[in-house]
Amino acid sequence: MKLFTNKELLNLAKKGGYAVGAFNINNLEILQAIVSAAESEKSPAIIAVSEGAIQYAGLAHIVSMAEIAAQMASIPLSLHLDHGKDLNIIQSCLENGFTSVMIDGSHLPFDENIAITKKVVEMARKKGVSVEGELGRLKGIEEKVSVSDQEAYLTDPQAAGQFVKKTEVDALAIAIGTSHGAYKFKGEVRLDFERLKEIAGTVEIPLVLHGASGVPQPILEKAERFGAKLPGAKGIPDEAIQRAISLGICKINIDTDLRLSFVSALREVLTTKPEEFDPRKILGPGREAMKQTVQSKMRLFGSSGKAI
Repeated sequence: MKLFTNKELLNLAKKGGYAVGAFNINNLEILQAIVSAAESEKSPAIIAVSEGAIQYAGLAHIVSMAEIAAQMASIPLSLHLDHGKDLNIIQSCLENGFTSVMIDGSHLPFDENIAITKKVVEMARKKGVSVEGELGRLKGIEEKVSVSDQEAYLTDPQAAGQFVKKTEVDALAIAIGTSHGAYKFKGEVRLDFERLKEIAGTVEIPLVLHGASGVPQPILEKAERFGAKLPGAKGIPDEAIQRAISLGICKINIDTDLRLSFVSALREVLTTKPEEFDPRKILGPGREAMKQTVQSKMRLFGSSGKAI
């Protein structure tokens, strides 16, 4: 198959009442895990790439891997720039095969966010690429994105309506209380579902939830059993994700859970088989662990069996 745009995938999700997972990649093993899981679940999937991942793996390598994966796949995939802030990187992605880009102007004043988002929309339209914007900020750390408690704020529903109308973005990432990273909450999980409901009633385009990893306890315990130090890590409960989808979320970003799955499997191999030095036998279990995590997310999101 060809690479699809996020607009194509998310419009179907909105009509069908499910969400498509956007899974961040940094290397071949992660990509293989995502695509293999999508094939097993007959689910669409979004291959998400951060600016940091581009610096790590190289733009040409990432695009080549994704295009080959799409050509061989029987399910729809898109290639999406996650949290794009550098216009030069965004332009490179547009010119080199990405089918969706996110412009993250959430750190800017409202009018400046509109201006830069509108500019990226104009750039992307020439290439037939879809655009995700963001309004409101999430706490936590993800790649180059760091927002303190003081800076974090939730998305205003009326502002969201103005933002979408003026920028003409294809999807909107909103802040309703989720957080980047493995340490999302110090106390009780509190997401503002009433705010989400109001935003969904104000804008017609698909809505996106960032910072949505669950930090599953079994994976966390396994990682810590083999030496990881992750005290206080906590994620978003499955029931909260399901409710968010029922209220209009169509795209859900997952990165932390993949990292935890990968690291827990690698730690187990390195601890229990200290004589092993074949990278394939060390990385292979990590790839399988990530595949299982992606499959569980696709079932949770309701995208299993929804491949075009």
